[in-house]
Amino acid sequence: MAGFGRFSALRDKARRGFRGYPVATVAYYGPDASRATKVAVGVVLREGDEPDALERWYSTESDVRFDQEICGAALEFMAAHHVKTVVLSAGIMGCPHEEGVDYPKGQKCGACPYWADRDRWTGKVIR
Repeated sequence: MAGFGRFSALRDKARRGFRGYPVATVAYYGPDASRATKVAVGVVLREGDEPDALERWYSTESDVRFDQEICGAALEFMAAHHVKTVVLSAGIMGCPHEEGVDYPKGQKCGACPYWADRDRWTGKVIR
């Protein structure tokens, strides 16, 4: 699949463990648990801080985890911020749409019914 090389580079950086700050957090989101259509990369400069820089990339055609352009852009973003540590989400962490931005606060996303009754961390159905 196209882009495995750059996804592998992200995964390899995450496997190195903690190497100091800045830390990049890489989180994937998608309409279901099989395809990521959004990746968000945040850069945290110091322990306990909120991200100092945040960038998001989207794709309607490909899985962003394996898209060469998107993975390359994420790696360039991290390099520009001198990231020493990468924390990569284990899987897809929920719907790519943002509450209060793409749909009203307190409601479920109408575009992603898969996540309506699921825990975003485990993917298990909750009621």
